Amino acid sequence: MSLVRLNIKGISYSQTQNGAYALILNEVDGDRKLPIVIGAFEAQSIAIALEKEIRPPRPLTHDLFKNFADRFDIVVKQVIIHKLVDGVFYSSLICERDKIEEIIDARTSDAIALALRFKAPIFTYKNILDKAGIYLKVNPKKENEDQDSILVDDLVVEEIEASIQDNYMDKSLEELNTLLDEAVKNEDYEKAAKIRDEISKR
Repeated sequence: MSLVRLNIKGISYSQTQNGAYALILNEVDGDRKLPIVIGAFEAQSIAIALEKEIRPPRPLTHDLFKNFADRFDIVVKQVIIHKLVDGVFYSSLICERDKIEEIIDARTSDAIALALRFKAPIFTYKNILDKAGIYLKVNPKKENEDQDSILVDDLVVEEIEASIQDNYMDKSLEELNTLLDEAVKNEDYEKAAKIRDEISKR
């Protein structure tokens, strides 16, 4: 089976599953998206890895794993989303130490959070993308065209760089910096990322 490389397109909040998010993966050489429902902690961890300028005061679980792996010369070479059963994605970490390769089972959200930290590529099999891939419409007039596609009805799809920032537009730079410090202190890194983006616009 042929592998298809994926990039992270964005994260959206589920309107029907309380506290859940969807990670939107995009095929590199195509237009299909692969939405994967993940928990709030994993969404936060992925958002932190994407936002290079935000550093948590203490290592999160995935940062700890990365530090542990670095200390013992273990490298995550790639992540493969290899199975889809009843709407649940299964993934593997392809690791290497002393030129010996090992395959480790992982939840897809954890695997992607680690892939970002190791700068490892993310792949899935073509048959999985054929089964679960969707086309997301940017034009809101066309949003109803995807009613039969998985997850689209339940999610407000937002690309990370277009995160909702309206609440911060009327704040001064001083207020934004105060809010940013509070968000980092409270370990609300997704909120911190949105505030940082608004500060960068000024």
